[in-house]
Amino acid sequence: MRKTQNVDKQVHNSSGAEKQPLSAVLAKTVKTGIIKSNLFPMAAGLSLALYTYQLGILEKLPEIICAFLGSILVMGAAGAFNNLYDRDIDAIMERTKDRPTVTGEISPAAVLWLASGMSIAGIGILVLATPLAAFLGFLGIFFYVVPYTIWSKRRTVYNTEIGSISGAMPPLIGWAAMYPDISHPAVLGLFVITVIWQMPHFYAIAIRKHEEYRAAGVPMLPVVKGVQRTYIQTNAYLVILIGISFLLGTLSLGLMLVSLLLSIAWLVLSMYGSKKMDPEKWAKAMFIFSLVHMTIFFSTVIIYSLTGILFQL
Repeated sequence: MRKTQNVDKQVHNSSGAEKQPLSAVLAKTVKTGIIKSNLFPMAAGLSLALYTYQLGILEKLPEIICAFLGSILVMGAAGAFNNLYDRDIDAIMERTKDRPTVTGEISPAAVLWLASGMSIAGIGILVLATPLAAFLGFLGIFFYVVPYTIWSKRRTVYNTEIGSISGAMPPLIGWAAMYPDISHPAVLGLFVITVIWQMPHFYAIAIRKHEEYRAAGVPMLPVVKGVQRTYIQTNAYLVILIGISFLLGTLSLGLMLVSLLLSIAWLVLSMYGSKKMDPEKWAKAMFIFSLVHMTIFFSTVIIYSLTGILFQL
């Protein structure tokens, strides 16, 4: 049974605490930082579909708007559901203890209504793009809330792998909003790259926040299996990431080479750092490079696609 620890009563009600504006409370509840970072791969999938199928931006402008609005809403809904369910362990962890769902600045009932409303509105807007995009939006919420947040996060060391399915939905949603077929090797490559990218990224966070996860009883890989196992598993995923890069070669040798070089550089950093750095420094370097990898890779996809569309005019 889930240990709630009377979380609804464990709020920061100190008289000296300043009340946050409603906009800040809502932003933290729906995790706007995660929304922004996930819009990047969504835009990459969207622009790559426009280029691949030679679709005009103006022609697809209504679908593009629906893709962005719908994605923002379903991502925010997933974040709000996660905050609602996890408020007991969030109260224990330093980096999450000030979330409004923990401090009591927003009630559980309000979060439930907010998340439900955003889910319905987001899926409804994505339907206006394509039914497939709406279905993928629903899957994104479902995988994040049920298999990840409710079931695996507190029960298995493979919670990161399970959660990565939801985290990799954005490029599929963007592509499907433009063209309702996600069987092309290029979009499958984007999806798998986004899945695999999350393991080294979150393993690095887990090492840096090792004691917090241990205190909260969350079985992250470094907590349960140790740092050496985390090094090995990280390198295995990076080797897979290198192999997946070849899927992009079906569309562009340039994109394939960018993905290959970034992934090889990441693997070299991981192997070198595991021998020359202490775990904290390794984790910090890996975390920073994960952000560099995502920024360069998806920026390249977007620029390549938009440039290709302009040359098609």
